[in-house]
Amino acid sequence: MLWPTIAIALGFAGIAVLGLLAVRVFVEVRRLARQVGATSERIQRASEDLERAAVPLASRMHEAGRD
Repeated sequence: MLWPTIAIALGFAGIAVLGLLAVRVFVEVRRLARQVGATSERIQRASEDLERAAVPLASRMHEAGRD
Protein backbone atom coordinates (compact mmCIF):
# COMPACT_ATOMS: atom_id res chain seq x y z
CA MET A 1 0.00 0.00 0.00
CA LEU A 2 2.99 2.29 0.47
CA TRP A 3 4.22 2.15 -3.15
CA PRO A 4 0.90 3.10 -4.76
CA THR A 5 0.59 6.05 -2.39
CA ILE A 6 4.11 7.21 -3.25
CA ALA A 7 3.38 6.78 -6.97
CA ILE A 8 0.20 8.85 -6.71
CA ALA A 9 1.97 11.56 -4.70
CA LEU A 10 4.83 11.75 -7.22
CA GLY A 11 2.36 11.86 -10.11
CA PHE A 12 0.47 14.71 -8.47
CA ALA A 13 3.73 16.57 -7.77
CA GLY A 14 4.80 16.12 -11.40
CA ILE A 15 1.51 17.48 -12.70
CA ALA A 16 1.74 20.42 -10.29
CA VAL A 17 5.26 21.24 -11.52
CA LEU A 18 4.12 21.05 -15.14
CA GLY A 19 1.20 23.35 -14.36
CA LEU A 20 3.50 25.86 -12.70
CA LEU A 21 5.86 25.81 -15.67
CA ALA A 22 2.93 26.25 -18.06
CA VAL A 23 1.82 29.36 -16.17
CA ARG A 24 5.36 30.79 -16.30
CA VAL A 25 5.57 30.14 -20.05
CA PHE A 26 2.18 31.82 -20.55
CA VAL A 27 3.31 34.91 -18.64
CA GLU A 28 6.56 35.14 -20.62
CA VAL A 29 4.74 34.73 -23.94
CA ARG A 30 2.37 37.58 -23.06
CA ARG A 31 5.33 39.77 -22.11
CA LEU A 32 7.11 38.91 -25.35
CA ALA A 33 3.96 39.68 -27.35
CA ARG A 34 3.75 43.13 -25.74
CA GLN A 35 7.39 43.80 -26.56
CA VAL A 36 6.92 42.68 -30.16
CA GLY A 37 3.90 44.97 -30.48
CA ALA A 38 5.77 47.95 -29.07
CA THR A 39 8.76 47.28 -31.30
CA SER A 40 6.53 46.96 -34.33
CA GLU A 41 4.99 50.36 -33.59
CA ARG A 42 8.47 51.90 -33.19
CA ILE A 43 9.58 50.43 -36.51
CA GLN A 44 6.46 51.75 -38.21
CA ARG A 45 7.05 55.26 -36.82
CA ALA A 46 10.69 55.14 -37.89
CA SER A 47 9.76 54.07 -41.41
CA GLU A 48 7.22 56.91 -41.64
CA ASP A 49 9.87 59.38 -40.45
CA LEU A 50 12.31 58.02 -43.00
CA GLU A 51 9.74 58.33 -45.77
CA ARG A 52 8.97 61.94 -44.80
CA ALA A 53 12.68 62.75 -44.75
CA ALA A 54 13.30 61.06 -48.11
CA VAL A 55 10.67 63.04 -50.05
CA PRO A 56 12.49 66.42 -49.96
CA LEU A 57 15.80 64.72 -50.64
CA ALA A 58 14.39 62.90 -53.64
CA SER A 59 12.92 66.10 -55.05
CA ARG A 60 16.29 67.87 -54.63
CA MET A 61 18.05 65.01 -56.37
CA HIS A 62 15.48 65.15 -59.18
CA GLU A 63 16.04 68.89 -59.59
CA ALA A 64 19.84 68.45 -59.51
CA GLY A 65 19.56 65.85 -62.25
CA ARG A 66 17.82 68.37 -64.54
CA ASP A 67 20.69 70.86 -64.32
